Amino acid sequence: MRKMLGAALLLLVACDPHQVVLDVQAPATRAQEPPGLERATVRRVIDGDTIEVVIEEIDPGPGAGETERGQTYKLRLIGIDTPESVKPRSPVECFAREASAATKALLQGAEVVLVKDVENVDRYDRLLRYVYVADEMANARLVANGYAHAYTYPPNTRHSLVLQNLQREAREAKRGLWFPETCRAKD
Repeated sequence: MRKMLGAALLLLVACDPHQVVLDVQAPATRAQEPPGLERATVRRVIDGDTIEVVIEEIDPGPGAGETERGQTYKLRLIGIDTPESVKPRSPVECFAREASAATKALLQGAEVVLVKDVENVDRYDRLLRYVYVADEMANARLVANGYAHAYTYPPNTRHSLVLQNLQREAREAKRGLWFPETCRAKD
């Protein structure tokens, strides 16, 4: 399954004008999640950290949120932040198009598993979820490859340490946002 996912990502990357590189895998953390989840299909990618999903199935438990089968929701990926590309009355930030392209390559049309942390929605009424493709968290893969910053926003902190460590590794390896010529990246 992992090899198939990798091959599919490389194929998608080859077709994208932003030269998305998602070759660094994040650790498989799905087994650490509480019982309960939502299975969904990613309908569209809005930007690097926001997607639109259709809920296909709900397995009850603390990891499942308050959603309804068959409904479409906007979803904010927990624990990450990407440069803004669609914020009203704001210019497109540096590396925003690349971050959006990476999220699109990773998630557009994918069947995913969604897991809630503490809060169900944010102040904009978007679902807050960890998004899994197989056993790998997409949120973490974006950080590991330098397309997103780790962003701790309590009380949703279950994977904060993992995401912070992946950001440190991406920074040290100068991937994505951390490459010296990318927007003149700093710390």
